[in-house]
Amino acid sequence: MRARKLLAKFRPVKGVSCNSGSVKKGFVFVAVKGIKEDGNKFIDEAVGKGAKVVVSQKQKTKTQKLGRVAYVNVENARQFTGELAAEFYGNPSRKIKVVGITGTNGKTTITYLLEAVLKRSGFSSGVVGTINYRFNNNVIASKNTTPGPVELQSVLDRMRRARVDYCAMEVSSHALDQDRVAGIKFHSAIFTNLTQDHLDYHRTMERYFLAKAKLFSGLSPEVFAVLNNDDKFSRRLKKCTRARVITYAVDSPADLQAGDIVFKSDSTEFSFTYRGRKTRLKTNFIGKHNVYNVLAVLAWSLKAGLNISRVRDAVAGFKYVPGRLEGVETGRGFSVFVDYAHTEDALNNILRSLREVSQERIIVVFGCGGDRDKTKRPKMGRVATELADFAVITSDNPRSEEPLDIIRDIEAGIIKDNYCIVPERATAIKKALSLAKNGDIVLIAGKGHENYQVFKNKTVHFDDREAVSACLR
Repeated sequence: MRARKLLAKFRPVKGVSCNSGSVKKGFVFVAVKGIKEDGNKFIDEAVGKGAKVVVSQKQKTKTQKLGRVAYVNVENARQFTGELAAEFYGNPSRKIKVVGITGTNGKTTITYLLEAVLKRSGFSSGVVGTINYRFNNNVIASKNTTPGPVELQSVLDRMRRARVDYCAMEVSSHALDQDRVAGIKFHSAIFTNLTQDHLDYHRTMERYFLAKAKLFSGLSPEVFAVLNNDDKFSRRLKKCTRARVITYAVDSPADLQAGDIVFKSDSTEFSFTYRGRKTRLKTNFIGKHNVYNVLAVLAWSLKAGLNISRVRDAVAGFKYVPGRLEGVETGRGFSVFVDYAHTEDALNNILRSLREVSQERIIVVFGCGGDRDKTKRPKMGRVATELADFAVITSDNPRSEEPLDIIRDIEAGIIKDNYCIVPERATAIKKALSLAKNGDIVLIAGKGHENYQVFKNKTVHFDDREAVSACLR
């Protein structure tokens, strides 16, 4: 049974949920099998709370009615949840132009840049991403980079009612694998890059790629895709998508090509060429990885038909993204940056970017998250100690793991003797700051914008930026 038909057959439907705890009278409950829990175990609870329809993959018959409750069988409960939520909220993505951004790194920065570009171009925009979900003056706390399908459609519906023109959405590999964006009609999509991350969930890089590829294989020929031609996975994405493709690159031939790059301590300048026309641009962002982020936004803007002068002005005027190479004022003669880098590739990019503009030492503070991909820990240890002058290894979000066990995994990849271990994060930051001298750079990596730290039995307030300020005081 299709979602639209179900809503018509059992109307009025008061709501849709795959969480039995939030079910109310007149709701449709979809029993989804999750990673930790099986929704089929909570059908009785949902019925007790007033569900009028229960959707499941496990029922033997396609539709049966027992008392006042109808049971519907579908082939894919996850996908059906997204489609059902979209129908229930009036398919908001058909009225808002939704831009999906996916890749290992750069998603958050691109959404912020798109938001600035669209505002400068006279459009109203919303953002769904890692830091928060926002539109106009509304800010909704973000629990996941991409929310569950019902919450996602609800947020898009609120944007539609607020007359938002565009929504820039970070689309995570988890969301794609779990069909959270099923039912969304994308206006366009952007691919940043693909490097090792989330292998605790996907297990292999191939499965990680296939999850990302679902965004592009689902695009229609009427929309367009923006691809990073310097990333090898873009070649496969070109073959699997029906969308019109525009490419960007620094080192490879592309539709939008960057060159003449000049890195400075507080900005980057470069030229980009599109259809034979060369344009010079300045951005307050630092590093080559941010050149890629800006290029992606430029390519999208050109394909979307925006005025390039306004786009360039918006990029030039944009200051920073929270927790992405965000500077913290010190007044001490050395610089401090806080960044979200929590993968080998991200840490490599950030440290190389800082090395381009640093004449003195780089001191890095970092750890690795617990209950996540363990294979990246020694690789991050190697990168940190190879590219920084000194590393202070500490805790990130240890979750259920012992912090020292995580640190030992990090140590396994280190071959130099330019590091120390300080498990308590605030003390580690204090240690790094005490080592810094005039002209040095201190990078505090891993948590970025986050203002909490997750342990085995508790979550506590912790913000790297606040910790730096407290130490300096």
